[in-house]
Amino acid sequence: MAISAAQVKELRQRTGCGMMECKNALVDNDGDMDAAAEALRKAGLAKADKKAGRVAAEGVIAMEVSDDATRAVMVEVNSETDFVAKKDEFRSFAQAVARRVMSDAPGDLDGLLAMPLGDGGASVEEARRGLVATIGENINVRRFVRREAGAGRLSSYLHGSRIGVLVEVEGGEPELAKDIAMHIAASRPVCVDESGVPQSMLDKEREIFVAQAQASGKPAEIIDKMVNGRIRKFLAEVTLLGQPFVKDPDQTVSQLLKSAGATVHGFDRLELGEGVERKTENFADEVMAQVHGS
Repeated sequence: MAISAAQVKELRQRTGCGMMECKNALVDNDGDMDAAAEALRKAGLAKADKKAGRVAAEGVIAMEVSDDATRAVMVEVNSETDFVAKKDEFRSFAQAVARRVMSDAPGDLDGLLAMPLGDGGASVEEARRGLVATIGENINVRRFVRREAGAGRLSSYLHGSRIGVLVEVEGGEPELAKDIAMHIAASRPVCVDESGVPQSMLDKEREIFVAQAQASGKPAEIIDKMVNGRIRKFLAEVTLLGQPFVKDPDQTVSQLLKSAGATVHGFDRLELGEGVERKTENFADEVMAQVHGS
């Protein structure tokens, strides 16, 4: 049967698929709009499944903050390329996911993926897979964090769309809290103070320091002093309060907060793609391998 341009246009608006895909779907389903849309949806899900194993380490950190600065969320949504990460439909999807986290406070990622992306529409997972089919790249909703203020107020900072920070600060001026958020983005502290350093991390560093000190051949009591000194330095490097303040390295963040009568109660920091194993390509080595193989 003949398929009109108006029918193709309507199906494209409903599904977001290409013109020829829509036309072929309508032809295969004798012009039945609902059947054609369902066929495209199934085909899209199949395409999404095929792309699921591809590395997605680009994307955006999307953020939502309540008007009273007492609640905030961050979501990392990944794509395979920076080109796709800049597309409006990708960024709109990521922001919609952040709004859902803010409004419904899912307990985990599986719970979030099962929630409707909008009001009464497709789930986050269905929308994600549909976007994969439309854009042609693997897309993942990787993780999210939620933070609610207790005694203080939340300050937030986004470095482009690649690093996001939420920090709760009690006391001090709003500008101080913003500076602390920017410091966290730049300096990557693990936790607020020494009490938050994971014991496994501390044990690993101590083991390395002991091995290095023993290699010096110095007496045991000297080795103990060397190790303890290096541990103190390590704790200063990984804790927010121990780090030199990025805007004034002559004072630590702890000294800055004390002078302002302020306290940091906690923070979250997300950096795009951290921990994701990226495929690296060395084209010079590739050419050399071809030369030796010829």
